Amino acid sequence: MRIVRFTVPGTEGPQYGALTGDLDEFGQPADDAVIVALAGDPLYAGVHILEQTYPLSAVGLLAPIIPRSKIVAIGKNYADHAAEMGGEVPAEPLMFLKPNTAVVGPGDGIVYPTQSENVHYEGELAIVISRICRDVPKERAAEVIYGFTLANDVTARDLQKRDGQFTRAKGFDTFCPLGPWIETELALETIKDGIAIQTYLDGDLVQDGSTKDLMFDVPTLIEAVTSVMTLLPGDVILTGTPSGVGPMTVGQEVEVASPVLGALMNTVVAKK
Repeated sequence: MRIVRFTVPGTEGPQYGALTGDLDEFGQPADDAVIVALAGDPLYAGVHILEQTYPLSAVGLLAPIIPRSKIVAIGKNYADHAAEMGGEVPAEPLMFLKPNTAVVGPGDGIVYPTQSENVHYEGELAIVISRICRDVPKERAAEVIYGFTLANDVTARDLQKRDGQFTRAKGFDTFCPLGPWIETELALETIKDGIAIQTYLDGDLVQDGSTKDLMFDVPTLIEAVTSVMTLLPGDVILTGTPSGVGPMTVGQEVEVASPVLGALMNTVVAKK
């Protein structure tokens, strides 16, 4: 099931729904795709289908999840990206946190901070956690996964280098676009076999990765993260970015795309 969070013009507040229909080879829904409304947030209330339906073209998609407490991100989890950053894959998953206030959705602006002159895109696969969990062995990782979505781990590269750590460089408001939906039926074996994660900058392909190249796979990441901290329903784990990261400037469009998970497009905007 593809879970979306959306708004309808003329109504108040976000709603939840299930996006129906097939995807094309690029992960795009058909022009006549329909959203079936759900009663409440299905992560907490379960899936209760309502009678209302909406054409996808008539709604505004939001970030499909706002993490209750945190986003746990993983650095240098693709060997080619570790190499382009001048290092090697760490012996254990390299974890850092992004605040939940960094989350925005499809079509939202990525605000270019005045403190930086070198803001980069980083397209990634994201894991959405289904329940409170701690010390989860990788053999049971599937039990705590609600689904998967796309993410852009936006990074002020100059601040990252200057600070020597990641909090400021990756923590600005709008620095974690998520979406366009949560796919709840994507099997771990499919991810292991490899799904494409690509990033486009103004329509040009700049990142072309596959999840088969994750150095630490999804079950290993869940085991590692939950050995350190308790995860709550709706928390998100970013699994790392492939090579090809680079700068983006005000006015440019960046799109993270997958044939399975759709396309997450955002425009870089100046801070007002």
